[in-house]
Amino acid sequence: MFLIGSILFNLTLFGSAALGGLYGHWLKRTAPDRLLGYGQAWARLMLRALRAFCGVGFALHGRENLPPGGVILAAQHQSAFDTLVWLTLLDRPCYILKQELTRLPIFGSLLAPAGQIALDRAGGAAALRHLITQVNEALAAGKQIIIFPEGTRVAPGVRGELQPGIVALARASGVPVIPVSTDSGRYWGRNAFRKRPGTIDIFLHPALPTGLGREAMLTALAQIYYDTKTK
Repeated sequence: MFLIGSILFNLTLFGSAALGGLYGHWLKRTAPDRLLGYGQAWARLMLRALRAFCGVGFALHGRENLPPGGVILAAQHQSAFDTLVWLTLLDRPCYILKQELTRLPIFGSLLAPAGQIALDRAGGAAALRHLITQVNEALAAGKQIIIFPEGTRVAPGVRGELQPGIVALARASGVPVIPVSTDSGRYWGRNAFRKRPGTIDIFLHPALPTGLGREAMLTALAQIYYDTKTK
């Protein structure tokens, strides 16, 4: 039964992404300001399909820790679910994503017009400076930044290597940095075709103290991601 549900969900996910991407290109030419809202509506539909076909839902804890206006969410990354859910939970989500994603067929070229920020991870200091400029512009516009300090999906129980870019963004922006932990990989594993039924827990933790140095911030995030029980 779970296999059938996973088949139906994956057909829905990839089929709608392909067809929806074609419509997205029409919006890109005619009404680019509607691209983000269109992506948010698609993400809500996908999460409803995930629940209907696979029995996977989610619970958000600590919403009171999310302030209004510009903020940086330093989110743990275990699953493709993590790249969908913030589209449904935030008003003006802005993901920091690897530049390679913008080269994906159909929807890759829609990411930047929808207000997402691509990072050239091989670009060194110049790429980081450009990222900081883009992030500060997005924050000034009241957007919420989502960054995955692990840089890639990390399986539950595995300790990832945190990238220091979050430290530079925190210093340059001066906005609250909210750590986010999750157990999404227990139900939607990396590259896993079959999904496991259950409730994904997402925890918004209190903002990190301002002015933390590199090691202190990365240590604090690692403790939240890997040492704190999320259930």
